Amino acid sequence: MQNDFINQIEPTPKIKTTKCKIISIILRLFLQLSAYIIGLLTWYFYDYFIGIAIFLLSFIIMGIIRAKLRNSVIPQTQQEYNYNDKGIADWYTARELCIEI
Repeated sequence: MQNDFINQIEPTPKIKTTKCKIISIILRLFLQLSAYIIGLLTWYFYDYFIGIAIFLLSFIIMGIIRAKLRNSVIPQTQQEYNYNDKGIADWYTARELCIEI
């Protein structure tokens, strides 16, 4: 008989207070839109070659930030699962910014 058990994953935390929901929405929008906004602003103020280069660079940097946030708050046993920006923002807000009892 094998003793290999698959641990149940913890569900994404539910955020209850309005302040924490707003923080989670702002963090999610930052993760989703910042690369596009930076690329468009650079394109507008400079040249489209520089805008495309800065967009690609900011896309890579946002991927690194997203991975750091995900790895710092999601439990070690379930880091192999895919999480979208809303899930990462909810985990980070619940674990680091709004610790609710």
